[in-house]
Parts: sequence; structure tokens; C-alpha cells
Amino acid sequence: MTALTTVLHVEDDPDIQEIARLALEMVGGLQVHQFCRGADAVAEAPNLSPDMILLDQMMPDMSGEETLHALREVPGYNALPVIFMSAQTHDSSAALVKRTGAQGFISKPFDPMTLTDELKAMLAKD
Repeated sequence: MTALTTVLHVEDDPDIQEIARLALEMVGGLQVHQFCRGADAVAEAPNLSPDMILLDQMMPDMSGEETLHALREVPGYNALPVIFMSAQTHDSSAALVKRTGAQGFISKPFDPMTLTDELKAMLAKD
């Protein structure tokens, strides 16, 4: 995988979205494209070139898994690595990772100071 510089992040909670943006940009030095709805991310995806996708699993209207399936239909997105963020139990998150082929999941609440390092470590496993 190429170096991680740009993340497509979809999160419906404005507080978590802001904390993640600050963690990824200010602490991690990454560029972040954020959306509060899966449908918005899918609509804008053709105009973006992220290195990875970071998805909240539990969102209204379109879950993280549904968002991922729609993003996989966008040219250039079928092989992008994806990591889910979830407040779900470890067992249900592990099943989500297996079912979707994601690289892993970050449990909420997460540590903003180590978020970028966690993402990079998960991506390095492949």
C-alpha cells in the first residue's frame, strides 16, 4: 500500500467527527474528507482520491456496511482499505470485519492521540 496521506471519513455524530478530524489532521498530519451521511460520501467519492476509508458502522439511513457496499461500486474504490469505527461489542465488530473484508475496527471511544498510528498499524498488517 502507498503511504497513508488522505482519509475518507464517514461519521454521523458531529462531536466524534470533529475529534477524529482533529486527531487525523492535527496529530496525524493527514488530509481528511468528512461526511455525516453515507449517501453524501458516495455522491462525492468520484471527486476524491483517498488512501483509505474510515467508516462509522451505526448511522441512520445508511449503515457503514451499506456505505461500504455503495463505495465499492465507485471506480477506484473497490480495493481501498477500510476500517470501521464502532461502539459495538468486540464479537459483532469482528464479524463485521470478516463479513466485509475490512482491515479492522477502532472501538469508540478512541484515543485521539493514537488514532492515526492505529490506522497505520492496521493497514501495515496486509
